[in-house]
Amino acid sequence: MKSYIKGANPYMPLWEHVPDGEPRVFEHNGEKRVYVYGSHDIEKVQYCGRNYVVWSAPVDDLTNWTYHGVAYETHYDSILYAPDVVKRGDTYYMYAAERKGSLVVVASSKTPWGPFENPVETKLGFDPGILVDDDNRVYAYWGGCAAPCYIAEMEEDMATIKEGTLVSNPMGHSTCPWNPVDDGHISLIDAFFEASSPRKVLGKYVYIFSRRYEKPIPELGVYTDNNGFLSYRFSDSPFGPFIEGGDFSFNGGEILKDADGRGIMTYQWGNNHGSIMEVNGKWYVFYHRQTGVNEYSRQAMIEPVDVALGKDGRLYIGDIKYLDGEPVSSKPVEMTSQGAQINGLDARQWISAGYACHIFGSKKRAYIRPGYEQTDEISTPIVDITDGTTVGFRYLQFGNNTPKTVTFVLEEAVAGKVQVRLESYHGRVVAAADLDGTVKEVTTEVTTGIVGKHAIYFAFMADDKETTFIFDRFTFD
Repeated sequence: MKSYIKGANPYMPLWEHVPDGEPRVFEHNGEKRVYVYGSHDIEKVQYCGRNYVVWSAPVDDLTNWTYHGVAYETHYDSILYAPDVVKRGDTYYMYAAERKGSLVVVASSKTPWGPFENPVETKLGFDPGILVDDDNRVYAYWGGCAAPCYIAEMEEDMATIKEGTLVSNPMGHSTCPWNPVDDGHISLIDAFFEASSPRKVLGKYVYIFSRRYEKPIPELGVYTDNNGFLSYRFSDSPFGPFIEGGDFSFNGGEILKDADGRGIMTYQWGNNHGSIMEVNGKWYVFYHRQTGVNEYSRQAMIEPVDVALGKDGRLYIGDIKYLDGEPVSSKPVEMTSQGAQINGLDARQWISAGYACHIFGSKKRAYIRPGYEQTDEISTPIVDITDGTTVGFRYLQFGNNTPKTVTFVLEEAVAGKVQVRLESYHGRVVAAADLDGTVKEVTTEVTTGIVGKHAIYFAFMADDKETTFIFDRFTFD
């Protein structure tokens, strides 16, 4: 019996909705694991929820995630925004963002999964990020678009700002559409938005943040205000000054190119938050995507990233271009369906439509419908697919043997036609099926050889332009 793909992108089960993920590698009881701490989209009608949960995976298998349960419940009857967790000595410290981030408390635990208890109020603010340096000194970073960002060193109690260390607005910050402010430091473009995450990378102090653009980025299909980016700046000091690094993650899906070379997004971008982490000698970006029709059911995503230091001391993060072995530029890594399964998803397992990284061409704006039923065999379908829509998965692994058939499942039987295309949304057709409107599960012949790793696209067509498809899952045999 076929099993369902797990540990893809999103890498947590499809029923889980953890955005703002801050990854940490901790060794506890002799075992190294990567732990992800994020807010928890369980309210469904607004951001986040009233608890934090913890997931972890062994450092040698980022497809095998374990749920550790609730690590912290609100102590103020409030919504919890993005947290951070660090280890100092033998204690783990969680910086919990109570009251929608307006009150930050620090709670502690002797285990990385909590529970985190005994919260102490701090003077830190929105989206706290914490750095425990190599010399065991602790620095806090925080801020959002409605106010400057800040950096400060913390006292030994992990809660008190060390006197004389507070630095205001080291990055400049973007405008805030819902709360315009003019404090003399605002940059209208290319600016800090929120999501502070300090890291130490190849000896450099790296300030990771969510960037807000108010200028077009044509190569990525950005033509309106957009804060779907994770970006970085770097310094030789934890307080800066920070040198511009660039963008390394964007959650707008596969980027197509039009005839003029301009980009076209194929996924519903939304706010982004996360960080990078070296896991077992490889670097990854942990970020989130949107599902549903708003930003209230976000899911944790992961992609490999490259990290390099130039001879001139410049730090590069993302998809790096090299010239004669020397890094010269970087850009955001692609958003994929495979995540940490870098050899591609096993094409012979059930693959949910909810792993798509390309949903393009729908007249109704097709989207992934969030699922909340906690079962291993959950599939989150794509709804509102209309004539001309393509749904893409990057990438699948077919191995050395060409499949004979492809089976796809719709939630409702409709009349139309479905083609399976290789490598591109307008690529070579490798399978096709006519739907007579009476069956939901369709098996059709694969008409050409497919081996190895490939991108796969499903193209939906209907004579009746009002027809909508609900695409649930597929597999090859």
